[in-house]
Amino acid sequence: MRRLKFILPFAAAALTLAVVAAASARPDRTASAARSQAISCKSKITLPFVTPVTGGAGFIGQEQVTWAKYAVKTLARTFGLNVSLVVGDTPVEQGNAPAQALAQKYVANKSVVAILGPSTSGGVAASSTTYQQAGLAHISSSATRTSLTKGDKREATSAFFRVVPGDYVQGPSDAQFMISKLHVKKVVLFDFQEPYSLGLADAAETVLKKAGVTTIRLSAPNTTTDYSSYVTRVPSDTNVVFFPTQKPGDAQTFATQLIEQGKKAKVFGGDGSNNPGQFKTAGAYVSNFAPDITGIPADKALLAGWQKDNPGKTVGSFGPPTYGAVQMIFSAIKLACNAGHGTINRRDVVRNVKKVRINNWILGGQFRWSTKSNDPLNAKFYIFQIQSNGKYKLVG
Repeated sequence: MRRLKFILPFAAAALTLAVVAAASARPDRTASAARSQAISCKSKITLPFVTPVTGGAGFIGQEQVTWAKYAVKTLARTFGLNVSLVVGDTPVEQGNAPAQALAQKYVANKSVVAILGPSTSGGVAASSTTYQQAGLAHISSSATRTSLTKGDKREATSAFFRVVPGDYVQGPSDAQFMISKLHVKKVVLFDFQEPYSLGLADAAETVLKKAGVTTIRLSAPNTTTDYSSYVTRVPSDTNVVFFPTQKPGDAQTFATQLIEQGKKAKVFGGDGSNNPGQFKTAGAYVSNFAPDITGIPADKALLAGWQKDNPGKTVGSFGPPTYGAVQMIFSAIKLACNAGHGTINRRDVVRNVKKVRINNWILGGQFRWSTKSNDPLNAKFYIFQIQSNGKYKLVG
């Protein structure tokens, strides 16, 4: 026992010294940890793209991926970067689970310094907190729900950015077109019990009601394939059915069943319906956040290069903004690399995103960020009417 009495004081003293030493070393360890999270700008960077490539909205991701690949191929070397693109599938029919699982996967990959996407509003809402906690900027080229970037109950974090305008622009723009150009008196609005359609239908309905338009709201599960029972609930004197689905084949089904039941209302889809290959009912309308870039002279060389890599494919509205989002990510990475003298970490990229301006923006003009939100400044939506030959004609 006597021996133990001598040992304990020395042990206690040693423990005290160890605690003091650990406390004094903590700032150095923190700085060291920060440095260990940084990677060389010359090393391979993994760029995950979170988007639906299968399921009813798979056409969105499939188009976007072709432009993401082309952007990585042509822009990475311009910025002096070595980038590998990987695609993570988030079928809309499976809800939030795929986006959440992919977020955990990509956060754990140290070569990931930014995320392209998620492409859907639901995917953003489900994963933004995970990305933000890991210091990852995530930039979407198609997620438009207003509450992702605006309002008291925002569903996305400050690390989320989008290069297209939100439903707070699309919904009112569509509604104003219905009021001023189509002179509507009665409108039926659908939602599909998921973030995209709920936000868009709400935004449009507010403007329509304020203008004195009679509105009727219908809600269908996102898994619906036969809309005949819903068509029967559309009054015969309805002018327009607002149908903001993310599955253009469903818009075509609904429009066909509307005609079969002798209803005269025009179907008006949002950007999720914008697919001439699937939604092609003459007289129907769609809106989208991107113009037809084939009419922009400054894009001529860029288009030629993309078409060479994608023979036979049609230029749509979802792909070009994706090219722009990749350009935005690379620009932010380059700024961070310059500031970090050749090294970069995730939070450096987040801090630099809103410093980026792009003069020759793929959608025309200059890209600048809003000072009030992580949205583009002065962006607009475009409205098209489907012609008898299936072409989408710009009308608003």
